[in-house]
Amino acid sequence: MRDELLDGLDDVRATVVTAIVNEIPAYADLTGPQLAEVSAIVEWGLRRVLDLWVEDGELGEADVRRFRGIGAARALDGRPLPGVLRAYRLAGSEIFDLVEAHGRSRLDMSDVLALSRLWMATIDTLSEALYAGHVAAADRAAGDRSLAVGDLVDDLLLGRQVTRTGLADRLRELGLSLGPRVGLLVLRPRGAGTEVTPTALEGLLGDAVHAGGSSTLMRVRADEAVVIVPEHATLPAALLTERRWRGCLMAGLAIADLPRALRVGTHLLAHAPGRAFAHRTVLDEADALLIAVLTGHRDADADRLRQVVLAPLLAAPADHLLEGLEAYLDAGSAAEAAVLLGLHPQTMRYRLGRLREVTGRDPRHGWDRLVLEAAVLGGGRS
Repeated sequence: MRDELLDGLDDVRATVVTAIVNEIPAYADLTGPQLAEVSAIVEWGLRRVLDLWVEDGELGEADVRRFRGIGAARALDGRPLPGVLRAYRLAGSEIFDLVEAHGRSRLDMSDVLALSRLWMATIDTLSEALYAGHVAAADRAAGDRSLAVGDLVDDLLLGRQVTRTGLADRLRELGLSLGPRVGLLVLRPRGAGTEVTPTALEGLLGDAVHAGGSSTLMRVRADEAVVIVPEHATLPAALLTERRWRGCLMAGLAIADLPRALRVGTHLLAHAPGRAFAHRTVLDEADALLIAVLTGHRDADADRLRQVVLAPLLAAPADHLLEGLEAYLDAGSAAEAAVLLGLHPQTMRYRLGRLREVTGRDPRHGWDRLVLEAAVLGGGRS
């Protein structure tokens, strides 16, 4: 019976996961990595129970530790303990139904009783372990707020907190708020003799990033600081220069974008040449995407680079500015670009001025020109 069920494991797992998602509200909004985690736990639990049934065994200390860890994780991602326990009870019921359907004419009373005794002992042990892990993690979050905030930041940056309801619960418990979109700031010292510390970072950020009542969440480790800021946060560039820090600020990110943004932001600060900072202390997502494309980083995305840099120019009434940029890149000067387009030189200079205002990039500067040209080429020339 065990072997038959495991041969059809994909179908069994899908049946159990579907029942959990459909019948337990706390699981209804799970997607992506969290659904994969539920599926993996279901598979492990099914294999473990069926093996113990065959072996006439019981859960061991390693199993108990795993259930404690699962309980702690559920506390941190906001799933209430009653819903978690109900999920296991529901999974048990589904497994019993499958065993009955496959073995009604082949199992004797002793087989059924053995499975029943095993499941009662298992649900008792796992309930206690889940409760212990869940309560310990919840107490830790309530009793050590700074540690709980750090855990939240790590989860956001690693993509472990993906459900809206779970995130909302954790933010509420910690007295924090985040808008639907945020910014991500990555900072590093420019050289030896300077460092990024939490105290110095608080002094730098001050009131500049507290927009619209949103909170600022930070993580400072070794020579790098990562800060989740409100969507439209601005930074005092002069203070960054004074402290000899360099940064990358990426704005307008969804919560799910944070892990990717962190990867390209840290990669930028590790690999960008000095000339990238010639006119700015804080670079942005376009700079990070350019470095990713040039170095073959796994998050390289030429289409997104084009969108981030040229979005204001890709539709009327600004499409003439894109035409002017392409001509300038081809010709190398405003005067020659004007000839290419049949424009008066002053008209071409006006277009380039508007281009600088709209994109924040000056094609006369080497690094900005590289970013602009990569963006133009990334989606194909018009």
